[in-house]
Amino acid sequence: MALNPIHQFIIEPQIELSAAGFDISFTNSSLWMVISAVTAVGFMMMSTGSRSLVPGRLQMISEMMYEFIAGMIRDNIGSHGRQYFPFIFTLFMMVLMGNVLGLIPYSFTFTSHIAVTGALAIMVFLMVTIYGFANHGLKFLSILSPPGVPFALKFLIIPIELLSFLMRPFTLAVRLFANMMAGHMVLKIFASFAAMAVAGMGVAGVFVGALPVLVNVAMLCLELLVAFLQAYVFAILSCVYLKDTVDLHH
Repeated sequence: MALNPIHQFIIEPQIELSAAGFDISFTNSSLWMVISAVTAVGFMMMSTGSRSLVPGRLQMISEMMYEFIAGMIRDNIGSHGRQYFPFIFTLFMMVLMGNVLGLIPYSFTFTSHIAVTGALAIMVFLMVTIYGFANHGLKFLSILSPPGVPFALKFLIIPIELLSFLMRPFTLAVRLFANMMAGHMVLKIFASFAAMAVAGMGVAGVFVGALPVLVNVAMLCLELLVAFLQAYVFAILSCVYLKDTVDLHH
């Protein structure tokens, strides 16, 4: 079971709870969500507590992250997108912490579950839809009809644009979930190769197992890069979608 690459994705209850016949147990996924949130909040509090004129390393990192997200919002939404900064920054930090902390041995990567990434994606989709109609009224529906399209083609373009709009949460969720699950499965498989080589070949297995270990270290570094990249992609796509609530295509 320890060598099963799927075992790391199994959700297990830590504290069993139920309400009205529904299972609301506190699971390992919930535990690592709490750990990720506490880690992110703790890091930001520690790094910005002193607010020195000459920033230290932690303060410099937090300021770089602040500027990074602020620049992302400014470039993709515009100056009016500042209102979404708390949401995008929180979203980025939550996904980033979930991805990075999931690389720690015996941890749990909650971003490798479609239920979690789907909930985040649906939250973004609902915010786009609600704020879009709140800011633009029925004119928000004009995003389904790009400017310059001949009237005869609108009967073809509008259904395609509607399908594309409705598919946004699905593609946003699957991209993150699939990358995290695939990466962790590959890491587990190569780690299993090394463990089996050492266990089955004795002293010679140490040398044989060295190759999978080296490959695993290289892939771990790559997965760390992917962890940052996927958090960035999730945040920037959220910005692209939220742009429609501020500035329509027309």
